[in-house]
Formats: sequence, structure tokens, C-alpha cells
Amino acid sequence: MRLVFAGTPEVALPSLRALIASERHEVAAVVTRPDAPAGRGRHLVRSPVGALADEHGIEVLTPEKAGAPEFLDRLREIDPDCCPVVAYGALLPQRTLDVPRHGWVNLHFSLLPAWRGAAPVQASVRAGDEITGASTFRIVKELDAGPVFGVVTERIGEHETAGELLDRLAIVGADLLVRTLDGIEDGTLEAREQPAADGVSYAGKITVDDAHLDFTAPALAVDRLARAVTPEPGAWAVFRDERLKLGPVRLSDVDDLAPGEIRVERKRVLVGTSTVAVQLGEVQAPGKKRMAATDWARGTRIEAGERLA
Repeated sequence: MRLVFAGTPEVALPSLRALIASERHEVAAVVTRPDAPAGRGRHLVRSPVGALADEHGIEVLTPEKAGAPEFLDRLREIDPDCCPVVAYGALLPQRTLDVPRHGWVNLHFSLLPAWRGAAPVQASVRAGDEITGASTFRIVKELDAGPVFGVVTERIGEHETAGELLDRLAIVGADLLVRTLDGIEDGTLEAREQPAADGVSYAGKITVDDAHLDFTAPALAVDRLARAVTPEPGAWAVFRDERLKLGPVRLSDVDDLAPGEIRVERKRVLVGTSTVAVQLGEVQAPGKKRMAATDWARGTRIEAGERLA
């Protein structure tokens, strides 16, 4: 099929690479978010998807809005059979959805109808799900509610962060997306409507405030949140009135520390919760590089009874 691929960040690259390599499909163009300022010089930088398309000589479209008349005119000229989407990052109005004859097919990183929305992987880790996956579905006006073509499941590792899980899902999801498009072209794949209510849940965008660890919560909740917000936006707590960035933690068998209370041992740094203490992994103090919690504790000279808030 003749395709126009829509995507922006690095997580979309495995899918774009797989489609470029496919002998059955032609990526005629790519739609991505406009070049954005980055780095100290704030120079305009192409999105990862746009940069990969440039490498392969594929036309790159960067509309400010996906319903802009000039963009729609060019999309109609390209005349795609289908538009696969992976983390594009902008709303698609109905007039845009109507252009390709087989619609826009999205790769979403959850087992729909669970965790519709912007941050499904983070939500799944935070909720303590044992199984997650990826789904392909036809985009409709309602958020992530279109009929599903296919799914692939993956078990979440005990210590896996959202970033690590997303990297895995991007790879297995790329294969699912290619197989979905193959089935659409063959006419052998039928999309199934999602339940109207049963099993539906939502995963809103994770903010910096959401990543603030609460040590009055149980240790398991602290662990899940820390992994869910790694690498972005990153877990944090307050120490001596400054924000301290924290990596993932591990549960311990120590149960005599008050919530937030810090204990420095020779080979580990523990922080109390409402259940057992957690062991800190990496720590980054303001203006410092990320380092092991034990190294941070040695340099900080933590006093007995000090806490993370």
C-alpha cells in the first residue's frame, strides 16, 4: 500500500524503519511535528522521525495543524491508501481522517480499551499491571476508542522502568503495525469495536508534580511511581528545602524507619515509607551529576533523623 506515516519521537522509529524495509508497502511521505528549538543555542532541530525520513529521501510534511488547508491539499495529492500513526502528538480532525481510503491506523502502547490517552506505559507501571502490550486501531474522533485490528502482549518486568518497557513495546509494536497493514491490504483483517465501558481506563499525561514521591505511601507504591516516571519526567523528593532527583528504588526488609527518614549504611541508603523502607538507587542533587545514593550520602553528611519530604 501507499502510506503516509505520522510520528514524531524516537519511539516511532522502529515502526518507520520496519515500514521502509517492507517490500509490500511504500512510505510516500512522513508527517511530523514542526522543527523545534533545542540545545543551548536553541537552534531548530528536526524531529527523530523527520530526520530518519530525510536520510531515506522521503518527503517530510510539518503542518502546524493537521487540518490546515495546504496540508490537506498535499495529502490528497499524495493519495495514500492508509496512514499509520505512532506518537504523532497532534489531533487529527475528521476532514483529515477522511483522506486515506483505509483511514489512519494508530499503534498505541496498551491493551485497549485499557489506558487510553497520552501516557499508557507510565500508567500501566504505576498501577502495578503484570501484563501490558500494544494495540493497532483505526483512529476515530473519540480518544483512542476506534475499532482494534490487533494486539500483542508483553509481561512487565519486576524492576522495569517505563522507559525500558516503552523501548520493548516500540519494537514488538512495529511488527504488529506491519502485520496489521498487511492484513488490511489483503482484506483478511477485520477490526473489532472496543467495549463502550467495560475495561476502559485513561492515562493522562504525567507532570513533574505527579513525579513527587510520597514516602507516607506504602513502599510498593513508591517503587511503582519511581519506575513509572523514569526517565521522564523523573522522580523527585525534597531534601533540605531543595529538589532531589531520584532514580528507581528497591524494596528492603527494614521496617523500623519513619516515612521519609533516611538511614545511611555502608552499602546502601534507605528511606522509610508507611510499610518497609526502600533502598535508593541513583540520586542527583541540584547542580550535580547523577550518582549512586551511597556516594551522595557520603558527600552530604546526612544527620540522624533527616528526612526526604
